[in-house]
Amino acid sequence: MRAARTLAVAATALAAVGLAAPLATATNGPSSVTVSPLQVERGGDNSNGVTVSPFAVHQGGILTITVRGCAGGTVTSNAFATVTLGPAVNGVSTATARIFNNATPGQYNLAVQCGGRTLTQPFRVIAGQGAAGGLGGSLAPSSTEMAVGGSLVAAAALGGGLFVARRRRLTGAGV
Repeated sequence: MRAARTLAVAATALAAVGLAAPLATATNGPSSVTVSPLQVERGGDNSNGVTVSPFAVHQGGILTITVRGCAGGTVTSNAFATVTLGPAVNGVSTATARIFNNATPGQYNLAVQCGGRTLTQPFRVIAGQGAAGGLGGSLAPSSTEMAVGGSLVAAAALGGGLFVARRRRLTGAGV
């Protein structure tokens, strides 16, 4: 009888770990996907000091522009409204631009106006709005979720109590 219980507990534990493993693996994957192993495909070879991230951005997505050796300036493109570079930190200025929702998918260029010079960098707009990631756990659980969770905990406590009480009765009767 003990072997059957041990086997059942071991099977349950393995099932719990087996079901949780894909979720754990999915949340620790790469944080960005590169289009190509070439640096140019990731948003610039940094020869002119301008990089974009990500290189391929969805319509309505956010594009981050990083410029080396520029204390301030503006960034323009047909795919987004003009943005201003932030103050330089360690010689690097950044700006974020939101791609228009109705931008036509394809190759675009941005122009950085900085200190009387113009620097350009290509990027790609891809179709679609991207994934609707939700709020990512930034909200508290709803009352329904709390009720279901509380019910499961109560059922587990009741089942555990009954198991212990039954086991006591069985061991006490055999002595």
